[in-house]
Amino acid sequence: MLSVGVAGALGKMGVEVVSAVSGDPDLELVAVIDPSAVEGREHPACGLGVLGSLDPVDPSTVDVLVDFTVADSAVGNIHWALDNGVHAVVGTTGIPADELERIAARAAGASSNVLIAPNFAIGAVVMMKLARAAAPSFDQCEIIELHHRGKKDAPSGTALATAMAIEEAADLPEPPESQSREVAGARGGRLGPVGIHSIRLDGFVASQEVIFGARGQTLSIRHDTTDRSCFMPGVLLAVKKVGELRGLTIGLDDLL
Repeated sequence: MLSVGVAGALGKMGVEVVSAVSGDPDLELVAVIDPSAVEGREHPACGLGVLGSLDPVDPSTVDVLVDFTVADSAVGNIHWALDNGVHAVVGTTGIPADELERIAARAAGASSNVLIAPNFAIGAVVMMKLARAAAPSFDQCEIIELHHRGKKDAPSGTALATAMAIEEAADLPEPPESQSREVAGARGGRLGPVGIHSIRLDGFVASQEVIFGARGQTLSIRHDTTDRSCFMPGVLLAVKKVGELRGLTIGLDDLL
């Protein structure tokens, strides 16, 4: 049985993870951590006392640390895991590229592994694979990603990963600049040749539409998350399989 700690345990995703881990017969939840914790507070999904940091956690009691925090906290938590021989499964997005390089270098020589996934929904992983497959057949692409208003980063990690995969798979021309702009930023942002538009509204959980264009036709590939429970099969799969990986792994592709 694997012992699991959850960082960011009081966040929307953290509560789902705590509940999923607690309900899995192959996993044992041993620590829940959240910087917003009030001393002595029990976690609503499991009854364990919520710790304010990793400092009181005995790393010898944790096999896998799951992190759904914010980028700055996640980086520190990943290094704590690598320092202590604990595997890390990370759903936090917005970690800078230079930090990912440092994590990769450290993980390459460590006794534990790190898996970072921009999205744990199986359907979202399929969406990204389909987008990569379609990219060579089109010469234009834009991404619209829609998330809840409280999401910290924009664009989403899923949108960035999708855009990078499309750029690698196809030689798309740079889109033309709009000749007239009545509102600054109306055409969104851009990663290489792929336009990205980020929408933040209450009512959304997480959605993404990848739109390809060519003369006389378009192709849309869309994935909608309507409930955070859809992420849990991917999270639990990652927790159980991260020990079989090596170093730093980005995304769930190697596990599916």
